[in-house]
Amino acid sequence: MISKLSKSSVREAIILAFVECRTKTLAIFEGMDRMTFCAQPHPDFSPVGWHLGHIAYTEALWLLERSAGLPCLFPQYRQLFAADGLPKAKRVELPELTEIRYYLDTVRAKVLDSLKVADVEQNERLWRFLIQHESQHHEIISMVLELVKLSHSHKKLLRTDRASQPAPNNLEDTIQIPAGEFEQGNNSIDALDNESPAHKVYLDTYWIDRYPVTCGQYLTFIEAGGYQDRRWWSNAGWHWLQTEQVTQPLYWDNDRTWDNRPVCGVSWYEAEAYSRFVGKRLPTEAEWEKAATQNVEAKTVIENCNCDRLVGKTTAVNAYPDGQSIYGLSDTLGNVWEWTDSWFAGYEGFQSYPYVGYSQVYFDQKHRVLKGGSWATRPWVLRPSFRNWYYPSVRQIFAGFRCAADDK
Repeated sequence: MISKLSKSSVREAIILAFVECRTKTLAIFEGMDRMTFCAQPHPDFSPVGWHLGHIAYTEALWLLERSAGLPCLFPQYRQLFAADGLPKAKRVELPELTEIRYYLDTVRAKVLDSLKVADVEQNERLWRFLIQHESQHHEIISMVLELVKLSHSHKKLLRTDRASQPAPNNLEDTIQIPAGEFEQGNNSIDALDNESPAHKVYLDTYWIDRYPVTCGQYLTFIEAGGYQDRRWWSNAGWHWLQTEQVTQPLYWDNDRTWDNRPVCGVSWYEAEAYSRFVGKRLPTEAEWEKAATQNVEAKTVIENCNCDRLVGKTTAVNAYPDGQSIYGLSDTLGNVWEWTDSWFAGYEGFQSYPYVGYSQVYFDQKHRVLKGGSWATRPWVLRPSFRNWYYPSVRQIFAGFRCAADDK
């Protein structure tokens, strides 16, 4: 009886999560015009309308076709919404929002029916994967919408009246993390394949910043000519800079009230250059994860950080003092993703799930790991062990960083 009650509770919680996740996804599209729905503001990212259809396609593929053995409900959408179906430039040719909503609602109705009778033990991991899959696309939708806004706005220039403004709060603070072992990774039912297996890692003593680098701090790098000074950049970073010709982060705001907010919209190369400028470095993934270890339940953590689009933008890095890690780091979860110095790779004993292409194809020594989540990250993917990955040249994501240093 206890086992049956436990399975029943799991099933009910999963169904509730599916419904809650979908409600928040659809809320973004309320009142959206056709131009925004189909816009592709950057060639590397698909329109928000495509992501909405892809969510329905993926759910139908795994839960209806492969799990329940049902035929494809909408074969006309297979090529359009499959991840490998069409080049991104072709994904702007989308059905109307009402059509995709019908697709989404029809699939979801059958999915909820299947969840009520499917075996919990056999399917729970897949169910949780799909909730996280929608959560990840929800964040990409948020990012693309920000890129659409940028494409319609005038280029923001650096402020020149800084001297006449009040000084920002001093957030300089570095924490020593003692040498020792910690458990990296995650073996829980929620963990994605690249988070597992959990394993022991020994780290020597190191130092890491209490807060992510703020806009006010990063401005010193800009005003010192950091984007023009070759000595702060790696060879790859300098080559990238000469090609891109950027002079400030992508999501930059001249409003002085943003000084204590984390810098957002920087590539890994920019993060690396700033770290050198201040005589530090980027933390490894293991260093970041150890320092970000939480001492409270996930629900409490989520309530004490900027996530889930609740604010709709970045907040000051010291705005959530109750969300500190056990070592005293602030703002590790939510607000901005944080670049690390590590390449994305599988842990020893890695096993792909639910398919090889989800993580394994990116173990190519070309993608850097980001940790922590952003202001748009959903609670289902908000944990210190979660691993995001992108090319070091990408700056369109809600990414910032914090610095680290060896113990000297």
